[in-house]
Amino acid sequence: MDDERLTISELTARMHELVKSKGWYEKDSKRPQTPRNLAVSLSIETAEILEHFQFGDEIKDKDELGSELADVMLYLLQLASISGIDLEDAVLKKIEVNKTRSWDENS
Repeated sequence: MDDERLTISELTARMHELVKSKGWYEKDSKRPQTPRNLAVSLSIETAEILEHFQFGDEIKDKDELGSELADVMLYLLQLASISGIDLEDAVLKKIEVNKTRSWDENS
């Protein structure tokens, strides 16, 4: 791999190229790329990350974990894009909201 770094928009464009090349945006696709289906797939892929920690805290296969994290990111990028959500903007807004929140208060 080269040291190329991509923006969220560029990663999203590459993801769309892949999905389009597989025919998954076609009306008769066996893998319809609807927000619901993408949300379900995102949840399933996220659960697959948990398998890596099912019986311990150590990362046994970093490459495999990275592959699962990449699956999650791809579904997340696609779900945001298909839903008309600017993910970068949403993340920046959420960071600002989280700055005002408190966690683990001892009261």
